[in-house]
Amino acid sequence: MKLPLSDNLVAAMQKDTGSGDVSPSHVGRVRHRRRPNETATDGNRANGTVLLVSDQNKYKSMLIRTYSSLWMIGGFVFVVYMGHLYIWAMVVVIQIFMATELFNLLRRSSEEKQLPGFRLLNWHFFFTAMLFTYGRFLSRELVNTVTSDHLLYKLVSGLIKYQMFICYFLYIAGFVWFILTLKKKTYNYQFKQYAWTHMILLTVFAQSSFTVANIFEGMFWFLLPASLIVINDIAAYLFGFFLGRTPLIKLSPKKTWEGFIGASVTTIISAFLLANVMGHFQWLTCPRKDLSTGWLTCDPGSMFKPEHYFLGDWVPQWFPWKEVFLLPVQWHALALGLFASIIAPFGGFFASGFKRAFKIKVRTASLFFSLYRNTEVWRLYTVSL
Repeated sequence: MKLPLSDNLVAAMQKDTGSGDVSPSHVGRVRHRRRPNETATDGNRANGTVLLVSDQNKYKSMLIRTYSSLWMIGGFVFVVYMGHLYIWAMVVVIQIFMATELFNLLRRSSEEKQLPGFRLLNWHFFFTAMLFTYGRFLSRELVNTVTSDHLLYKLVSGLIKYQMFICYFLYIAGFVWFILTLKKKTYNYQFKQYAWTHMILLTVFAQSSFTVANIFEGMFWFLLPASLIVINDIAAYLFGFFLGRTPLIKLSPKKTWEGFIGASVTTIISAFLLANVMGHFQWLTCPRKDLSTGWLTCDPGSMFKPEHYFLGDWVPQWFPWKEVFLLPVQWHALALGLFASIIAPFGGFFASGFKRAFKIKVRTASLFFSLYRNTEVWRLYTVSL
C-alpha cells in the first residue's frame, strides 16, 4: 500500500534519526533569518545576563529602590540630627544584625541539637570583642561623662584601668568554655564555627573601631565618607540605568563602565561641594568629648576656616566671580572623592561575591559593607594629615 507523500517524508525522517517523536509539524520547517531587534537584544547581554539598560522590569525596580532609599536616607538624617551617641547606637545595632546573619551562615541544625548552649558561645566572644573595642576608644568620653558623681567616677575609672585584663579574662573563659563543649563526631563542625566566629569579629570590629573614633572626632569625618558612598552607589545605578551598555565585571554582570565612570565624576564633584557645606556646621565639625547629647560649639580648626583665592587670569573676562572662599578641607575631600570612586565600588563587588558564594541574600551584611567600606581608609587618611 502506498503512503501519502507527507507520510513518506515522516517515515524517512524517523528512519534517519532513530526517533519516533517527529511530528508532521516539523516537516517543511523554514530557517528564518534573525531579525534586527533580536540581534540588538542579544548584544545587550553580558554572559547571559541582561544589562540594566535593556531590562524590561527596570522601571518597577527603580521605583522600589527609590522608595526604600528615601526611607533609609531620611532615617539616617534623623539619627545624625540626634547626635553622636545615637550614631554610635546605630552602628552597634547594625553590628548585631550583621553578626546574627553571619553566625547563621554555617550553622547546621543537626549539629546544633547535639550542642546545647553552643550558640551562646558566639555571642560571648562578640560582646567581649565589643567591650575591648569600645572600651579603648570611648574611655575618655565615658570618664568625662561621670565626673560629677565621685563614686561613679571611681567605679568607671577602675573599670577602664583594668579593661584590658577584664577582656583578656573573658576571652580565656570563652576559650575554656569552647574546649569543654567539644563532643565526639562534632569536632570538625565545632572548630569550623570557632574559626568562623573569629573571622566575623575581625571583619565587624576592625572597621567599626575606626568608625566610632571618626564619629567622636567630629561627625564630619563619618558623615562625609558615608555620603560619598551613597552618592557613588546612586550615581552608578542611574548612569547604568540610562546609559549602561559595556559590562564592567563578571562578578556583578549588571555593573557597567558607563555607570562606573559617571559615578566617579559625580562623586568627586559632590565631595568638593559637600565638604564646603558640612564644614560650616559646628554640630558636624566639633569633636564630642563626652557621651552627652547637648549642642556643640567650638573653635573650628584650620581645615574649616575659609581661605581667599584670587582667580585673576585663570578665568575669562566674562566670568562673574574673580575671587572665591574655600575651606582647606575641600582639597582633601577631592582626594577622598577620587578614592571613593575607584576603590569603594570593590566593597560592593565583595558583598556580591560573598552572597553568591553562600547563595543567599545577606541584607544587613551588604548594608554594613556598603556603609563602611571607605570609613577605615578615611580614618587612616585623617590621622596622616
